[in-house]
Amino acid sequence: MSVLKAFDLSGKTALVTGGNRGLGRAFALALAEAGADVAIAARDASRSSKVVAEITERSVRGFAVAADITQRADVERMTDAVIAEFGRIDILVNNAGDCVHRAALDVPDEEWHRVIDVNLHGVWLCSTVAARHMIASGGGAIVNIGSISSLIVNRPQWQPAYNASKAAVHQLTKSLAAEWAPHNIRVNALAPGYVKTEMAPVDRPEFRKHWIEDAPMQRYAVPEEIAPSVVYLASDASSFMTGTVLVIDGGYTLW
Repeated sequence: MSVLKAFDLSGKTALVTGGNRGLGRAFALALAEAGADVAIAARDASRSSKVVAEITERSVRGFAVAADITQRADVERMTDAVIAEFGRIDILVNNAGDCVHRAALDVPDEEWHRVIDVNLHGVWLCSTVAARHMIASGGGAIVNIGSISSLIVNRPQWQPAYNASKAAVHQLTKSLAAEWAPHNIRVNALAPGYVKTEMAPVDRPEFRKHWIEDAPMQRYAVPEEIAPSVVYLASDASSFMTGTVLVIDGGYTLW
């Protein structure tokens, strides 16, 4: 197989949670450009329809489904809908996430549970439900979107629930990778650094000092710079990789 052919996803189907904005949208479009039919799961139907239109502009099929990934019944309905539309799921990108900036002693229980439910429980539900179908169809690739927040304590903001959830996602990635390797399911995680999205106010002065100026490359990323790494982890280009956390952070975690 040629090098570029290894990245080709023609004939594959992908599901991206939280796929209608920010990093999720960039992941969905990158997978489509690599040849995959792409389904996105998100709550905002209007925004999702626009991304589906962008997907189909790349000469592949697009599909949107509304889902609450913290509820098993909803995840099962979402998965069944994608399989009914595409016939199978070869690639799952667990991207949906939530983050709150708040000191630990000020975090109410309901806020803690919400962040853990979306960032960790949602990954658990989507992965285990999708894996049953992947096993039946011969395998697949799961890409969990973690964070450098699993490796560091961010500053100047406090975000203990988010940090804990992403550290757990990385360890869950390794656990599932070990368990599902005999079923030809590869499970890897991507740990981005600071990326300019609606969730990350990278240009605000109080954040820029620590998020950008402290990093070796002294800049933030845009979603389109992170997306090719998802294609790599989802494709045969990473066929001998499982249980790995791929850090892409402009060197932020070097110091």
